[in-house]
Amino acid sequence: MTVALVTMSHSPLLEYADPPAEVKDAVQGAFSAARTFVREYDPTLVVSFAPDHYNGFFYDLMPPFCIGYEALGVGDYGTAEGPLNVPTRRAEELAQWVAEHDIDVAVSRRMEVDHGAIQPLEILLGGIGTVPTIPVFVNGVAKPFVRMRRVRQLGEAIGGYLASLENERILVIGSGGLSHDPPVPQWATADDAARALLLNGRHPTAAARDARQQRVIDTAKAFAAGTAPIQDLNPDWDTALMATLSSGDLSPIDAMTPEQMAKDAGNSAHEVRTWVAAFAALGAAGPYDVTYSFYRPIKEYIAGFGVMVARTAV
Repeated sequence: MTVALVTMSHSPLLEYADPPAEVKDAVQGAFSAARTFVREYDPTLVVSFAPDHYNGFFYDLMPPFCIGYEALGVGDYGTAEGPLNVPTRRAEELAQWVAEHDIDVAVSRRMEVDHGAIQPLEILLGGIGTVPTIPVFVNGVAKPFVRMRRVRQLGEAIGGYLASLENERILVIGSGGLSHDPPVPQWATADDAARALLLNGRHPTAAARDARQQRVIDTAKAFAAGTAPIQDLNPDWDTALMATLSSGDLSPIDAMTPEQMAKDAGNSAHEVRTWVAAFAALGAAGPYDVTYSFYRPIKEYIAGFGVMVARTAV
């Protein structure tokens, strides 16, 4: 058994925004470095920690964590639509292990996942069916949020299971973040139409999905121009978090609170929970070394954009 990791920002705007050529080239260079690492590592199993953006999980039932026994891509922002290659028996074993290690986690036999989960699989692995993948949903948009300590403990429990496997090369992916505040509705301030979407907006019409996506695209253009009424990116916050994750000691993350995270880094900074869970899983499998790190604040993508690559030191 060996375990490796890639954590990366995702953005629905990768194919819809036009940052300066130097910025786009830098992002593609980071993706290329991560992709080369993954290709050379040649994983036999992927565990993907990803959030959702009210495309698969809604307020009719919003768990903090969920392990997918089967999963489908919803096809938003041009990402792949259809079934992921989920090893169901292995996912069931994982959920049982986590439950027996005192972490309450939901399960789904028909998990629906959006660009947050699909984009890294496409970028790193070339598609959603190339390597068996267990999807783990980590809520990063919908209040109330569990404490960060609980996210770390989830990752550690999953990492304990991964460490028990033999003859596997396991890749852990954490997708999301870093600082960003895109126009995702908040229940407390949403109007009736937005609340209906947050409650159950599954399977929208093509026209409804296009309209929703266009609002994000328009906001990104305004943000790059300095006219969008959303919170600015916070490079200091982003790089400090990345340094903590690199250190191997995740205990300082326990002190982070949902309220302060949103104040410092935007309402969608909660997506870094996927990074924390992924690094905690890696750390539970043994000491690790970060072998590659990239960061740029990119307004055209409404994201503090980061990529990190690591693997167990053994």
